[in-house]
Amino acid sequence: MEQPHDLTVEAPRAWDRPVVSVPVLVCLSLVGGRFPSFSTEANLWTLGTGGVLIWIGLSNRVPRRPAPRGLGAGAAWWALPVVVFGVFEGATFVLAAGDEFPTFSRLADPLLEDRLVRSAAWLAWLSAFWGLVRR
Repeated sequence: MEQPHDLTVEAPRAWDRPVVSVPVLVCLSLVGGRFPSFSTEANLWTLGTGGVLIWIGLSNRVPRRPAPRGLGAGAAWWALPVVVFGVFEGATFVLAAGDEFPTFSRLADPLLEDRLVRSAAWLAWLSAFWGLVRR
């Protein structure tokens, strides 16, 4: 009769659990939402939080989730609007056309004047970035 093999499962670190990471992301987004759009403070906060998340992702401190096996044929159709958006946003930013052809970020600025909406946008950005860190 065979002996049962020891099964070991790594427990996630305390800070990696959703009960810890979600409130941290909410607090970071609330702080980021307090800064005015396109201010020096907002830019530094964006670079700082983004840099820390990149460092966490590259340092292998967070357990990885398995990558998806592959993308279906319909994924290329979703990439088309993303590429068109990126080209349009980049061209209007580089050309600096001003009010004639504002960038989408300038068009969203009236929505982002409200601190709560800006904090919600920060939370969406941080959550998406955290999802990328976990891959």
